Amino acid sequence: MIKKTFAALSAAILIGTAAWVPGASAADGQVLDSSIYDVLVDRFFNGDPNNDQDADPADPKAFSGGDFQGLMKKRDYIQSMGFKAVSIGSVFSTETYDGWGVLDYGTIEDRFGTEEELLELIGDYHKHEMAVYADFPVGEVSVSHVWTTDHDDWAIRSEDNTVSWDLANPEVRDALIDAAVGFVKKTGVDGIRLIRFGEADDAFLNDLIGALKKEKSDLVVLSDAPSDADFDLIFNTEENQILRQAFSEMDPDSSGMEDVQMTEPPSLLFFDELSGDRFTAEMVEKRMFPPTRWKVAATALFTLPGVPLMTYGSEVAVAGTGLHGNHPNHDFKADEELHDHIANVNELRNQSETLRTGKFELLHNEDGMIVYRRYTDDETWIIVLNNTSETQRVDIPEKKVGGSGKTLRALFGNDLVRQSDSGDYRIVLDRETPDMFIVEEDRGLNIPYIIASILVYSIFILFIWQVWRKGRQRRADEAKKK
Repeated sequence: MIKKTFAALSAAILIGTAAWVPGASAADGQVLDSSIYDVLVDRFFNGDPNNDQDADPADPKAFSGGDFQGLMKKRDYIQSMGFKAVSIGSVFSTETYDGWGVLDYGTIEDRFGTEEELLELIGDYHKHEMAVYADFPVGEVSVSHVWTTDHDDWAIRSEDNTVSWDLANPEVRDALIDAAVGFVKKTGVDGIRLIRFGEADDAFLNDLIGALKKEKSDLVVLSDAPSDADFDLIFNTEENQILRQAFSEMDPDSSGMEDVQMTEPPSLLFFDELSGDRFTAEMVEKRMFPPTRWKVAATALFTLPGVPLMTYGSEVAVAGTGLHGNHPNHDFKADEELHDHIANVNELRNQSETLRTGKFELLHNEDGMIVYRRYTDDETWIIVLNNTSETQRVDIPEKKVGGSGKTLRALFGNDLVRQSDSGDYRIVLDRETPDMFIVEEDRGLNIPYIIASILVYSIFILFIWQVWRKGRQRRADEAKKK
């Protein structure tokens, strides 16, 4: 009910909506349109037990049974949180559940499903205006990869029992490019994340990216590590650490937020990765309450400049540590309030081009009290994140909201902020609370709304009175019959 009411309110106050195009490219300026939900196929949902083979959900190192059918059956769940793209990890034939131990770039892992089921999955998501991204592991694959049989001289073996490829060898570079392009051609995925590319030089990565774009011009190509190559999104580990420090606890040192800014190409925004410890684990270690922490953090994630990526399970505050602890089987036991909050903020981002592509300015930042604006010529948002242990007040100068005679309408609270006698717009927010304010022209009292509210209230009272009167008459009639 809250979510529906919120959606109706947001639809009413937003100036306009933006169309979404599956697989829109950075060149078209639309790579910013799709927030990403990041999953591992095996850990998400088991939709077809017939392909489980040796699955053992109780063993954190074994396959668990998740598959393409599961992703189709849970599409509504992902879409209900407002995500426009899902990243499904590596789906090649693999000896490890995470898909990273690739055995053959030319075949699909049969525990996940058939190639036909993968195409069905992609088609289903496209039908519902959602994009599908997949990973391509450039290195650190299985020692049993098929290439090691016929081309052992291509392989560089490591101490952790994986194989990377000799990228100084032109044949290897061509083979990797052909494999990645062939996968895109065969599946029609909307994005490729190049992962585990190690010491690959920019020249090779740019050749690979260029070949992928030649095959599909609107393909989004991203990475899992910092790189100066021509990726559509910047992977910024420093920004990730700034966000984690600013939102993992109350009253933090949030000075790093001064370095958050618009970038070209856009930054990939994230709190969690599929490697390392979960962001929630950091909250727990600091004895914080994760759902509250996540509400503030999620508001930042979907309103700061860049493309939001949320790892599966964040909406249920997964707190795993280590490689396998970071990859639990999704239990879907979501905190309803947190789930709805993520959905609401993400949907606002979907509806507002300003929140996706508008300019950014940090207005206030002091020990966890963070205020910034996203704005265009047509629309202005003021985002207030009280990440402190006390109620806070902040005064916004009129020039930062577009001048005098404006109203700041809160989207989460019931506040309606008007200009004070000093000329500023004063916002007061409870501890550990986020809110978003849309700037509107101050039209004074909304007489039609007040009249409508009075009429609704009066009709409700009349209805209650009629029910009471009829009940009283019925009891009187029954008494006469006796």
